[in-house]
Amino acid sequence: MNTLSPALAANRPISLPELLTSRESRQSRQQAWLARHQVTLISLTLVAPGAVKDNPLTRKLFALAWQAITSLSQQQCWPVLQQEIFPLPTGCEGLIAVDLPAEQVKDAALLLELKHPQGRLWDIDVLDASGQILSRRDVGLAPRRCLLCHRPANVCARAQTHSIDQLLVQMELMLNATTATH
Repeated sequence: MNTLSPALAANRPISLPELLTSRESRQSRQQAWLARHQVTLISLTLVAPGAVKDNPLTRKLFALAWQAITSLSQQQCWPVLQQEIFPLPTGCEGLIAVDLPAEQVKDAALLLELKHPQGRLWDIDVLDASGQILSRRDVGLAPRRCLLCHRPANVCARAQTHSIDQLLVQMELMLNATTATH
């Protein structure tokens, strides 16, 4: 069975300690991959508001994001050394080790995020071989915008300007718009 099957989603709220532990685990996994491969690393996660990080919606969105990034790597003939998906209760994660300059990979990832109908829901981090994350600011882009009102996302999140339900409805609309056109 497909490990990204929506039916396999944990579909339960995640506690703050679980979320913090998952971030530490992701960083450890990234460091292990960087030590093993010593090349650029793509780390794919989703923008997932609310306490439930692994549900049928996020599974579908992650599967589409993974398909888009792996298709891009094939189209561009990127030398991929290893790639793996980690379906976790704290949200799906994916890692891809690519033997290319991090700036080249970041530019392609940003274009994918900007041009794909649901790219705003993806968080494609690119780490150079030393483990430094290339940020949007590093390439001259503004911070991410809110899904609903286009103010900086971190401002709306901190102020809890929008309800989780409003954000999830918008994510569902974005998924439906994407799947209707593909």
